[in-house]
This record gives sequence, structure tokens and C-alpha cells, in this order.
Amino acid sequence: MATLAHNLTKTADQHADRPAIRLDDAVLTYAELQDAAQRVTAMLKARGIGPGDRVGLVLPNVPHFPILFYGAVAAGAVVVPMNPLLKAREVKYYLEDSGTSVVFAWHQMADEASTAADDVGIDCITVDPDSFGDLLAEHEPDQDVVDRDDQDTVVLLYTSGTTGQPKGAELTQANMITNAALTAETLVTLEPHDVVMGCLPLFHCFGLTCGLNAAVATGSCLTLIPRFDPTKALEVIGRDQVTVFEGVPTMYAAMLNAPDAESYDVSSLRTCISGGSAMPGEVMRSFEETFGCMVLEGYGLSETSPVASFNRPDLERKPGSIGVPVRGVEMRVVDDEGNPVDQGDVGEIAIRGECLMKGYWRNKDATEDAIPDGWFRSGDMAKTDEDGYFYIVDRKKDLIIRGGYNVYPREVEEALYEHEAVAEAAVVGIAHTDLGEEVGAAVALKPDTDASVDDLRAFAKERLAAYKYPRQLWIVDELPKGPTGKILRREVSPPDSESKTGSG
Repeated sequence: MATLAHNLTKTADQHADRPAIRLDDAVLTYAELQDAAQRVTAMLKARGIGPGDRVGLVLPNVPHFPILFYGAVAAGAVVVPMNPLLKAREVKYYLEDSGTSVVFAWHQMADEASTAADDVGIDCITVDPDSFGDLLAEHEPDQDVVDRDDQDTVVLLYTSGTTGQPKGAELTQANMITNAALTAETLVTLEPHDVVMGCLPLFHCFGLTCGLNAAVATGSCLTLIPRFDPTKALEVIGRDQVTVFEGVPTMYAAMLNAPDAESYDVSSLRTCISGGSAMPGEVMRSFEETFGCMVLEGYGLSETSPVASFNRPDLERKPGSIGVPVRGVEMRVVDDEGNPVDQGDVGEIAIRGECLMKGYWRNKDATEDAIPDGWFRSGDMAKTDEDGYFYIVDRKKDLIIRGGYNVYPREVEEALYEHEAVAEAAVVGIAHTDLGEEVGAAVALKPDTDASVDDLRAFAKERLAAYKYPRQLWIVDELPKGPTGKILRREVSPPDSESKTGSG
């Protein structure tokens, strides 16, 4: 049975000496990537980790991520990628909910993951480039790839709506293999000579599937940037002759507005892909004029592996549209009862097909809510035109997308509620020119207590990843509520006065 790990095996056999992963001057060939991954497989098997066991990864975009990812997949394990900016309380939830057996954490960001692992009672292995090679050298390469079925889970990606804790989307071998293949073959037409820019985080489905897995499936090179910087990205495009750039709209805007942007050599670019949120038309037009490269927009979610629709290069491109469903996927716009609406009318995007997750990890109720009739309810409101192109018009959920990252209001609210002075909190998205949305929070204090805006923001910052904590925060006497007492986020907005609000 072919698994995701076999993509690396096949490519390493065919293109052993081609560069697979690059980070500045550090380059791994496909033979070297395979050798290191096979040693990880041997290490995990020696620890008793096998088919279905969960392995956590808390790493930025460094070569060790693909090494550990493919090593774990070859052992038959389920990979649980996590943002390395998460705090200990957040990592602990992921570890406990997934039942992770061992977690690997990048040395510069290992403290939070190590604390969480200690609390859960599992090992946290620190990944330090100065010593990790010695750890791998203790194990001989294990060339046996554990057999897994198409519907076996291979990646557990945590995502959430606006209520409750994050849920683990179970992505199967078939999900990941087919989505990487259609990205490489249909959307980008990757070849071994291509160089893909890896500035999208590999712990996110967009970067994992469309960047790493698509490159490995075709023998392309993935050149990494651990932390996105527009000037660095422009330099790397010229240095490494990048042919495919994948990013979120804020990345395109940042590159466009970088000092002396027009002075960089980006002539190697042939395809740019944008996703994560809608790209402003002016940004798209200016980017294409400045850099002479077409930008193609697509759409997807963690639950859809992620690509569900795309402005395919072989079809008409319609700016502002998320394109048409990709191969093996069906999409339609439905009303609240799941009935298709008329062309041009607004409804919720529903999706089914090869890309759709198995379900939410150990959460039958959430799975049935999301997929009540075989069609996944995306929470995104859209309409279609006469040619079947989809256009997102709004989000049904209260999800905040800050610079391409999903921020879940309930999670931020729960962190604020831990403060002894907080009675109620409501977190909302606030329009932001560069980020799309900023995280804002309205807080009502308990009687006879006192806490400043700065105190509350600092409290949240200690407990949440940097992209999650509320930069804008204001104190109110009470929060708006509906007839049942439920807080109405849609009626929450920053006050006109700056006297009891602040940003930072």
C-alpha cells in the first residue's frame, strides 16, 4: 500500500543528488533527507512508537521538520504539527487531547513544549542542530516503510470554530497524497528543476501540503525561511532562482512595500499562489505589475487537506474569485438546511470529495455537526457566477484571521477569564490595513476589582501565542447580551474614546 512516506522513497531513488531542502547555505539532497528520515524512523521504533501512535512536532521552518515528519510517517505514526509560538498551556491541550507519545521541539523554543510535556508525562526531545546529528547517528537507517491504509490518519491538524477547544482534523493518507499530487500536477505543474519558496509555516496545512509534500512528490527543491521577512524573501528568490512562491496576502503586500522592492531580481518566478484569506485587488494588480508574475488565488481549510478550489492556470483567471473546485472535489453553496441555493445567491460553502478529512479526532458530535450529510460545512459564505466560479462574501463564523493565522475568540477569552479580575470577555476581529484583522477584546471586570488595560494584555500575552493575544483591549461596564444571556460578539466594537482602551 503506497503511503505518503513512499513519495520520499521514490523521489530519493530517482533524484538522489538533487537538492531537496535548503536553508541559506545548508542544503539537503534527497538522499540525505531520506537517510536522516530513516534514522528518525529507527529512533521512533526503538522507543516503541508504531502505527497510529501520535508524534508531536513543535518546530519552525528548518530542515529538521521534514526529516522528523517523513521519519514519523514512515514509522506509521500520526504527526501532530504545532505552532512553535504556542505557550505551555496550549501545547499541553494538544498533547493531552491527541494522546501524543513523544514531542520534538526546536531548541530555541523548547521551554514551553518541555513544560507541557512534563505536565502530561511524556518525553520532549530538544532538536538542536549542533547535537541532533549525533542523536540520529546512534541509529542505523530503517528502510522499511510501515504499511498503512488509504483511510488511516497520517496528520492530526488542530483547528477550531468560535466555540470550544480546538479540534483535531484527521487527515488521511489518501487526503494528503492526492492533495499534494493535484497541487504539483494540476495547480503548479512542478518539475524536478523547480524551486518552491517555503515561507509558509510547515505546521500549517497550506505549507505542509502545497509546499513540502508537493515538492517531495516531484523532486523539486523547497527553500525555507524560518520567519517571514519581505526583504529576505526577495533576496532568496533571486539567490535560489525560486520559480514558485506560495503565500498569504499579507506576504505579498509586505514584499510589494519592501524598500527598493523593484531592485530585486525575481525574474525566475513563474507562478505565485495566494491563499489563507482574500487578496485585495489592488495588491494583486500592483504585485503583478511590479514583479511580472501572475498570482493565482485558491481556497481551502485544514479540514480539506487544504486545497478545495483554485484559479487553475489552464482556465480563465477571475480576480476576486477562489476559482473552481479542484480534481476529485465537489463544492456547492447551500442554505441552512443544506439545500443548494440559486446561482448568484449567497449561502454557505459545502464540500465533499478526496480532500475531505475523516473527521474530528475523538469528537463524533463535532464531526456530525460539520458533516451532517456527507458535505462539510465550511462556515464561509459565498456565491457562484454563471461559469461556476466561487466568490467568498463573508464568514459565517466569528473566526479571526490575523495575517493569515486563524485566531479563535473563545480560546483568547478563556485565557482572559483566568485573570482574577475578569468577569466577562468578548473577543472580536477588528479591521486592519496590513493584517486583514487585528484581535480585539472587550472586558468587564468583577465588582470591587481593578485591572488596567496593560495588565490584562500582558496577562493574555503570557498565555497565548504572539499572533493570538489582543493588541487592542478595552474595559466596559457590561457586554451586550441576547435574550438567553449569550454575549453578542457582533455588537462588540472598540469605543470611540481612548480613555479606557489601549493597543500594544
